[in-house]
Amino acid sequence: MSLKSSKNNNYITGQFALTPIAKWVKTAAIAGIAGSCVFSAHAQQEQGKTTEVEPDVEIISVTGTRRTIQDQIAIKRESTTVVDGLSSEDIGDLPALSIGEALESITGAASHRENGGATEITIRGLGPFLSATHINGREATNGSGDRSVNFSQFPSELVKKVAIYKTQDASMIEGGVAGVIALETVTPLDFGKQRVSGEVKLNYNPDEGNIENSLQSDLGYRGTFSYVDQFEFDSGQAVGISFGVQRQDISQPEAEYRSSSPSGSSLWACLNDPTNINEGFYRSKAGDCEDQVSGDKLKNQGYQSKIDPQTGKAISDGTPYAWTGSSRSYRQNETSDERDSVFFALQYQPSAEWDINFDTQISDRTQREARHDLIFLQKRATPDVTGPTLVTNDVGSILHWEGEERIESAGEQFYREENYRGYGLNIEHTVTDKLTVSLDLAYSQTEREELQISNRGRTADRNYFSWDMGDEIPHFTLTDFDVTDISNFTDGLRTRLDRENVRENKVVSARLDFDYALDSGMFTSIEGGIRTSELSFTQFGGNQGNGARAEYTIGDESALEILKACQIDFPESGFLSGVSDGDIVTNVDSDANVIASGTGSSWATYDNVCFSQAVAATDADFNGTFAYPDVEYKNAGTIDVTEKTTSFYLMANYDTEMFGKFVRGNVGLRVVDTDVTSIGFRTNYSVNVDDSTGAVSLAPGDTLEKNTGGGSYTKYLPSFNLVVDYSENILLRAGIYRGMSRADPADLGFDRDFVTDDDSVALSLSDLLTVNGSGNPDTQPLMSWNYDAAFEWYPNEDSIFALSLYYKQFQGGFQQQTVVEDYLVGGETVSLPVTNSVTTDDESEILGLEASFSYRWDNGIGVKFGYNFADTDFEFEDSLYGDTFTTDLDGNTTQLTKGIVESGSVPGFSEHVFSSQLYYQIGDFDAAVIYKYRSEYFQPYTSNGTRLRYVDGVGVWEMRASYKIDEHFRVKAEVINLFSAPKSQDFFVEGNLGEVNDYGPRLFLGLSYRL
Repeated sequence: MSLKSSKNNNYITGQFALTPIAKWVKTAAIAGIAGSCVFSAHAQQEQGKTTEVEPDVEIISVTGTRRTIQDQIAIKRESTTVVDGLSSEDIGDLPALSIGEALESITGAASHRENGGATEITIRGLGPFLSATHINGREATNGSGDRSVNFSQFPSELVKKVAIYKTQDASMIEGGVAGVIALETVTPLDFGKQRVSGEVKLNYNPDEGNIENSLQSDLGYRGTFSYVDQFEFDSGQAVGISFGVQRQDISQPEAEYRSSSPSGSSLWACLNDPTNINEGFYRSKAGDCEDQVSGDKLKNQGYQSKIDPQTGKAISDGTPYAWTGSSRSYRQNETSDERDSVFFALQYQPSAEWDINFDTQISDRTQREARHDLIFLQKRATPDVTGPTLVTNDVGSILHWEGEERIESAGEQFYREENYRGYGLNIEHTVTDKLTVSLDLAYSQTEREELQISNRGRTADRNYFSWDMGDEIPHFTLTDFDVTDISNFTDGLRTRLDRENVRENKVVSARLDFDYALDSGMFTSIEGGIRTSELSFTQFGGNQGNGARAEYTIGDESALEILKACQIDFPESGFLSGVSDGDIVTNVDSDANVIASGTGSSWATYDNVCFSQAVAATDADFNGTFAYPDVEYKNAGTIDVTEKTTSFYLMANYDTEMFGKFVRGNVGLRVVDTDVTSIGFRTNYSVNVDDSTGAVSLAPGDTLEKNTGGGSYTKYLPSFNLVVDYSENILLRAGIYRGMSRADPADLGFDRDFVTDDDSVALSLSDLLTVNGSGNPDTQPLMSWNYDAAFEWYPNEDSIFALSLYYKQFQGGFQQQTVVEDYLVGGETVSLPVTNSVTTDDESEILGLEASFSYRWDNGIGVKFGYNFADTDFEFEDSLYGDTFTTDLDGNTTQLTKGIVESGSVPGFSEHVFSSQLYYQIGDFDAAVIYKYRSEYFQPYTSNGTRLRYVDGVGVWEMRASYKIDEHFRVKAEVINLFSAPKSQDFFVEGNLGEVNDYGPRLFLGLSYRL
């Protein structure tokens, strides 16, 4: 895809394309392989002269799972910080299908699952927004609008090492309260040997075998090729090259039950009071349960949590309620996931004093889905039916519902393109035998775009139906209505074409570091450096805020013809069978006898593109061009954030003997200065003044003008790490550091517009105007003091017992606060108050325990366990149904609402995280069974991170096995989500089911070759 995304352009259209640098990198990589073939024979001859082994020396090579665990133990033991990691002896040897799955095997790490695989990673049960991710020591970008990284974007086969730093030192890039996730690719000269390897993995998903997938065949694959080589010259120069490429083309089957999400205004707490016939489920006139029958006729009201000044309580205090959304639905998906990745590195050592490394990572990922939805509209209450028959649980979640409402057969054609580019140049120079200086230049960019067709056909009448909650999802009963008959959905045909979430995230950085060795004494060296970076985030706007929409409705009487012409057979057999109690829909007659037609787990479906084109062609506004609308840079929905950071650090490393024990570690300080500039666009106004009265008024123009806001902060981040070699096999550790986590770039926008008071005469702009807006570029980071203490016992190279205690004290919460901002209106500067979200000075705590255990018996059986427990008093209030407050300009805090839902915790916080592995490795056979568990956690919506959504706790099983045929060939088998554990989510409060995603297992069978 090519994306014209310069801020100098006024629109975006088309597809993503490789940047010139990316094209050059790919060309250089191919040229490097060709060149390496010329030098390969000579290099191998030279290696042969220098690698002879004494005949009486026995070399024992440890590989596979045992080697991986040994490396994990070694990484932890040798580090001066609290760290857990994974490394591979060879490129392609990380024992996982993705970086996300690899990280999950590390103690204290857990993932958020999307499309059946690991995506965002949490550390010690804390959400990804509290972590930082570095690739080869540099910041990584993403397309989500936050600071987490989608690790499914990166192939594990092309990564050499992954590590999680749970304490930090001053040399690390700031940004991780929970920890820092570090990925490293191969540096070819350090790799030290020639390696040519290739692997093909075939993918089969049992659930995909039940789907007629128009986007992907039943069998997918991922193919990987990598090449590493080194060349030494008579002049003493050396060149190393590494190149890796992967192509993935698989399906990711997903069957869903869905309720309206809490992110917008479609999920409500409706009153459930039999004495109230004006609103709620017992209303006397059919209509939406959150609207009133008479009186003020307020729309979208429901339970009112706003404080009544007369009572000091919520207006609806004490009134029973039940949660209901605009709809409840089932979704069948046809899916495709394609990824192309290129990793390249060139290392050049012109002499022993110089080391020059260039590396790049390129990943292009395309996800496509053809979605088919059966939607039951939900909010409408039927008098004398819905209220009296309603059954709820103790948190207000509906268990049984009856009434009359429309039913829809809907569909979506979804397309997401995400492109990652990472480039880095590192030059290290040994100035003297004591002083080393290094320069690092880096560039990271992610572009994302989403295209979507949304279709709807619905019933003309409101049909009677009911539903009951099963063990995991609801089941519907309809009276004399066949959901498999396409002719039942001929009313209100509509199609929408959306281009949305068009985003660019860039980080450009440079750092200069030195390392000076000291002659003697306690301190062994001094490190220091300066780093400057510029992060930019742009989300392009359109006529729908964060995107652009073209909408068409049917313009003639051809609805049935369109439906029949585009109808397809229901694409999946056994839909949702893994989580349903039987048929998801039952059709009965007036005597409650079951009718076969319309009973089952399928419904009438159609080809989405065919439907959309046919409906658009009948609309009078259709111009004959079927295309997605353009988004614009100069638009009120645009977010444009630039974050400039300058930091410097100084750190002393020590290694000495004290009280008869060897002691090592470091102490340092990092100073971080950040400036944020945010650009938004608002309507252009001219100011009019009445000459006779002096009254001021505004006249809106027909153009937009730039609006700029900003903020800044300087933070001091001290750190101290201590390792005591208590005995030959026992280590004691301690770490103290101050950490910071910045606000998400998408929350630093500057969306502002004016509302005029037309009911009174204003003599100044400040009297006339009030400000509405969202986004706060002056949002301060969340700060924390972090304390770690650990005991580690290493009986042998295969075994470890480690126990860590940690304590984190946060300073920061989230609250509405009124501040004064300056605006330029009609050439005049005016200061106006605006209320927005800020980081408060509230303090909260996290106390946790982390344990690791690994042991291997002589018979080849080994075990590895990791467990993390954490407890916190951090509170995150829901913005709609939680306790909310505002602070005025004088610092007075007022409670706005009295909530009906308990506060959430730290976003992404899980109380329990557990991982285990049982492996068996004898000779050339290697097998492992893995179990991972994460307890429930609060996961905000990116589109509205102020609403509570809980992901239920779940345990997932995996298996892998491999057999080495000979020195070159190995066969591998891997299974993800072995027992088809679904993902279940609750909205607003735990126990109010909102969504269930059933993925099924994923199977991979591979053959690898290594030379």
